[in-house]
Amino acid sequence: MSFMKDITPLVRNNFLSGIDVLSRRAAQITVEIQQGERTNYNKVLDLSSGDLHRGGIKPITFVRQVLAACFYPALLEDDSLPLDVKQRAEILLSECDGGSIGSYTDSSGIAKIKLCVSQYITRRDGGVPSSPDNIFIKSGSQTALMIMLKLLIRSKDSCQTGVLIPVPTYASFTLALEEQGAAIIPYHLCEEQGWTLHVEELRKALHTGRKTCNPVALYICNPGNPTGHMQSRKSIEEVIRFAAEEKLFILADEVYQSCVYGDDTEFYSYKKVLSEMGSTISSTVELASFNSVSKGFMGECGLRGGYVELVNLDPAVKEYARRLFSTRSCPPVIGQIALDLMADPPKPGDPSFPTFSEEAQSIKNMICKNTGRIQEVFSELPGISCQPLKAGFFVFPCLHFPPKAIKWAKKRQMEPDMLYCLHLLEETGLHVRPGCEYGQRKDSHHIRLFVATQQNIMEDALQRLKTFHMRFMKEFS
Repeated sequence: MSFMKDITPLVRNNFLSGIDVLSRRAAQITVEIQQGERTNYNKVLDLSSGDLHRGGIKPITFVRQVLAACFYPALLEDDSLPLDVKQRAEILLSECDGGSIGSYTDSSGIAKIKLCVSQYITRRDGGVPSSPDNIFIKSGSQTALMIMLKLLIRSKDSCQTGVLIPVPTYASFTLALEEQGAAIIPYHLCEEQGWTLHVEELRKALHTGRKTCNPVALYICNPGNPTGHMQSRKSIEEVIRFAAEEKLFILADEVYQSCVYGDDTEFYSYKKVLSEMGSTISSTVELASFNSVSKGFMGECGLRGGYVELVNLDPAVKEYARRLFSTRSCPPVIGQIALDLMADPPKPGDPSFPTFSEEAQSIKNMICKNTGRIQEVFSELPGISCQPLKAGFFVFPCLHFPPKAIKWAKKRQMEPDMLYCLHLLEETGLHVRPGCEYGQRKDSHHIRLFVATQQNIMEDALQRLKTFHMRFMKEFS
């Protein structure tokens, strides 16, 4: 009984924040369905997280074939595997001590895979150089981001270290900042203009933040989660100039960079734009860019592979960063292999290319169709508005609740969108997330809906949402 009283408040608050009412209730409802206690729907549709495979998307064949051969090298003698699969698996196994993926690797990742990632970055950015020495592979981009926060945040200083973060942003990052003892400096994205990031808003937030803390870093999520927005090149340039003027370290979370489907939309990495801004800025602004195998058409969330590339760090600081990354054990080898396959997929002429190309394009087409269908349904529903989706895995529509619904939620001491999500789950079995988890402007309300799922699942989810929403709006008008 004394445990929760004795542990540090930071850990206790984090623990309590992790008690997820919606997820627990979804699990309980699943059990009720299995026991025959519910008859109004036959399963819970979980569109609450960005997990491609949970959404019914099949893994990429080439990825799983190479992984299978690395796990069980006897498959290299199997004639059913394409030649390029065998060759890739043999190369990867040769980089592992003892020829086994069960061996430890360097704490920053296998050298060959770091080289592969740096070559991928150079291709992505049109020839901008990337060095393997600046690549650190970890068990997911979030792990790399947490280590960078340790590097930047001075928890023992009399003045708290501040980090500027967007509103909305995903809740686990906010919790991580609090756990590290950082001061959170929120800046609001402009929803009415497609979740645009305005430098004026950054200046305002920074001015306010400097009254109570020492701001050192600016966190950017591009493409956006949960908003699905994409920054233009001009916007990125403005943000970089702002960071240069104010001497802020840029943390660029770019894990959704391959999930781009908006018309006339193109992804520009912060590193590429920075490199083309003239030596005064391009050689001085410090940047950490993050990517992951969990997002994009691979969607290998469970394999745990991600990286960070460091740009323009002082050599002494980079050496300290290297030591900090080395305090963790090596990243999972399976996740490192997945990164290698993401960075260097089959090319035209390779035996696996036709299947790989067809599967990857099929996933992208499905997401495009889903986003179009979502916009179509939302446009028909009263009390819902949604900005055009340009990238990422989520849609973040705004719910315009009648005053009666707001009053109803206040009586129950809950945020209106949380109560909406609870009743949506209870009455229809559809599990989505409330906007209050991500931060939002005062008196605005949202839900976050995962879009990268099979089309039949999406149609079922939209029908459930439509039926519930119409009934909800009628009841509270």
